[in-house]
Amino acid sequence: MRWANHCLRWTVAASLLAACMGPAVAAEGGLPQLNPAVFSPQLIWLAISFVALYFLMSKVALPDISATLSARQQRLEGDLAAAEKFRAEAEAAIAGYKKSIADARAAAQAQMKEVAASIQAESARREAAFANEVNARTKAAEQAIAAAKQKASADIRAMAGEATRQLVTRLSGAEPAAGDIANAVEAAGREKA
Repeated sequence: MRWANHCLRWTVAASLLAACMGPAVAAEGGLPQLNPAVFSPQLIWLAISFVALYFLMSKVALPDISATLSARQQRLEGDLAAAEKFRAEAEAAIAGYKKSIADARAAAQAQMKEVAASIQAESARREAAFANEVNARTKAAEQAIAAAKQKASADIRAMAGEATRQLVTRLSGAEPAAGDIANAVEAAGREKA
């Protein structure tokens, strides 16, 4: 804003100077820049204008521009520092996120192993209980079968002895001794086996 005010003042001063010199130049005719008679005043005015412009630029415009550039540089440096800070925070957050994911995965795997071990132990326990139950039932069935076999064998011997006794009694008319019938049935059983 200050720079614009100074430029406006400079433009007004240059316009006034041109208005003052305009009638004198117009009376002589031609362009004053090309008239050798007015070279000295032009050079003096050039030097004055240069010094005035240099003074205005060094004291008014350049400090404002320098302050603006300095403020811009400071703002850029501040923005870069803030961006670097945010980048570091984002990297820290990402590292924390990755660590929490890794911890969660490790915990999940540990739980899965624990559950698998629990299931395996329960399965082994059930299999052992089932095997014990099957063994007990098998032994009971084997004992029942053995008992039934012995009973059937005894029943068969008894029926064979009775049938032999009845047959011998019918054929010979005399009743044989119980020991002889048992020995004959026993001997016939051994021959078959």
